[in-house]
Amino acid sequence: MKPDTKQRLLDGTLETVRRGGITAVSARSIAAAAGVNQALIFYHFGSVDELLEAACRQATEARIALYRERFATVSSLTQLLAVGRELHDAERTAGNVAVLAQLLAGAPGQPRLAVAVGESLAAWTTEIEAVLDRVLGTSPLADVADLPGLARAVAASFVGIELYDGVDPQGAAAALDALDQLSVLIDVFDDLGPVARRALAARTRKARRAGVP
Repeated sequence: MKPDTKQRLLDGTLETVRRGGITAVSARSIAAAAGVNQALIFYHFGSVDELLEAACRQATEARIALYRERFATVSSLTQLLAVGRELHDAERTAGNVAVLAQLLAGAPGQPRLAVAVGESLAAWTTEIEAVLDRVLGTSPLADVADLPGLARAVAASFVGIELYDGVDPQGAAAALDALDQLSVLIDVFDDLGPVARRALAARTRKARRAGVP
């Protein structure tokens, strides 16, 4: 069964961005990619900007849904980064890294798109925060970690690595390796005995208080 017209337009929008970048987006180019009359864009979505916004939101929801079950199985930071590597490889192969780069580039000049991209990144952050809360909730590091902020940092680092990969694949791989090494260190902390864990927790709480103005 062929996708309905609205879905063809949504798919055609992403394909247009994937092939020609954000500057290639127009009613004509999207309609050509979707194989429909361009008047249908305005009938179903009102404007090209609204269609682009809808395509961004739907794509994010679909990708998150694809990985949600994998996130649910994560029980350590090492496993979270392993899933991140899977996501990185799959998104790059599918061409979604290029789409993300173009949407980020176009967002500052398009308020509707900026909101959609921001909410899409926030949706990924919410998924990551849930994993971090589960993984680090009983760790001594939870005493000093701002989990919402850490989730944003992890999401931002993966976005940066995705974009970096386009110009320096080896550098992007090195960045992922560095994150893996950090996760191993955190896992070592979690494997400490109860006395060492309490000592570490006390030291981290003291360090956190000392850092508060």
